Amino acid sequence: MLLPVSGNQSTELESPTKRPNKSRSLKSRVKSSLSDLTPIRRTLLLLVILFHVSLVLYLTRTHNPSPSFSNISSNTYGSLPRKSCDSRRIYVYDLPPMFNNDLLTSSNTNLNNSFGHPAGELAGIVPESILPAWYWTDLSWGEVVYHNLMLNYKCRTLEPESATAFYIPFYAGIALRMYSWGSYNATDRGWHPEKLNRWLQEQKWWKRSKGSDHIIMLGRITWDFRRSREASDAEWGSSLLNLPAMENVVRLAIERNVWDNLEIAVPYPTAFHPRSESDIARWQGFVRSRRRNHLFSYVGDAREWIENDFRGVLKNKCLEESTACRHVDCGRENCIDGKTAVMEAFLDSDFCLQPRGAGFTGQSVFECMLAGSIPVFFWGRTAYMQYELFLPSEPESYSVFIHRNDVRNGRDIRRVLEGFGRAEVERLREKVIEYIPRFVYAKPSQRFRKMRDAFDFGIDGVLSKYKSHMERGRRTACESGSMKYE
Repeated sequence: MLLPVSGNQSTELESPTKRPNKSRSLKSRVKSSLSDLTPIRRTLLLLVILFHVSLVLYLTRTHNPSPSFSNISSNTYGSLPRKSCDSRRIYVYDLPPMFNNDLLTSSNTNLNNSFGHPAGELAGIVPESILPAWYWTDLSWGEVVYHNLMLNYKCRTLEPESATAFYIPFYAGIALRMYSWGSYNATDRGWHPEKLNRWLQEQKWWKRSKGSDHIIMLGRITWDFRRSREASDAEWGSSLLNLPAMENVVRLAIERNVWDNLEIAVPYPTAFHPRSESDIARWQGFVRSRRRNHLFSYVGDAREWIENDFRGVLKNKCLEESTACRHVDCGRENCIDGKTAVMEAFLDSDFCLQPRGAGFTGQSVFECMLAGSIPVFFWGRTAYMQYELFLPSEPESYSVFIHRNDVRNGRDIRRVLEGFGRAEVERLREKVIEYIPRFVYAKPSQRFRKMRDAFDFGIDGVLSKYKSHMERGRRTACESGSMKYE
């Protein structure tokens, strides 16, 4: 922020002829003071000065976070990884701020440490004791959430030589969103990815393995980053994942390409960011004992521009069964931010319908289960082929599947769901409630002591699943002589 210039100009604007006099005067006084000291005292003074200079340089190198982290906090910055972190240490790149912090500034986004504004509107809907753990977290802020959590990761290292993996805190989704609407073209959307591509390929540790021991998190679905570099301006998205620097990088994404072996799907951020295990226990008890007045709910609107849109089919079926189905019209309610009407609908229903949207999945899947509602899927790729690290491996243990074509051909959703007895509904709900810790992101400053959250499961999954990929990449790079740059 620029301060207004007062009537009296700063001394920075004074005539340069006045400054040498000040300098000469100060120099003369220092010289005079030093001449009064004995040789021994001058030597001791010099040693003290050298010690302080060395201390300042050490602390600056070790403990001073980059300006690019000014929007997020780090409570363990500078801490040494514990012994249990062997083969689990992650080094977080200090990217130039153009790749993260500047994007937040340019988009005028107040992320409030990646969580968004406190969800005070949920007072009376969620228990008062845990209301401070609720925020209006945007579905696309996963990149900032992960960056924040990674800076506070218990096995983070500040020494790249000892790192098992390297994290790239690029806010790819936020960069894409800034240049996706208006008069921007493909060159604009590709500017940040192309710059990052060049920056990464110049890094010593990327060269060591051609990026195979590197990790990035994508806050939008993977398809938004797969645009061909030669495609026309009309084609959507950026070409980030088609750039050479990304070829071997492991990607965490809110929706993955099921045919890409280097991608892991991680849960969308929800509104709940528990501060402790007790927050989790209170919420689980609340949703377990919640009285539900509707058999099922549907949060969504028809997309009129799509002929025979399946979301429109579900909307009509819900409206036809208004005594059994609770509908939230996203044309009138702000469903993207998970406002109160959405949470109330999920808390009020035994089941929630989860069709695909822009992608195969969405934040609503996790908001639904967070409320203890049982998800009803119509595409296998909405959850079963995505979140294997975070959801039960047996789909029928926590969800219901009805093929979309059966619904189009007249299968009665209400009758299917009424076929589940009360005991079976409670069994399904209990499994959903059991898995809540796996798909919520706890506060970085108040990590769980015994439980693990979505971040822990995601990082553990990456380090175990891709261990051989990372080691093989390093070994191949060394054998090919790519380490000769050192």
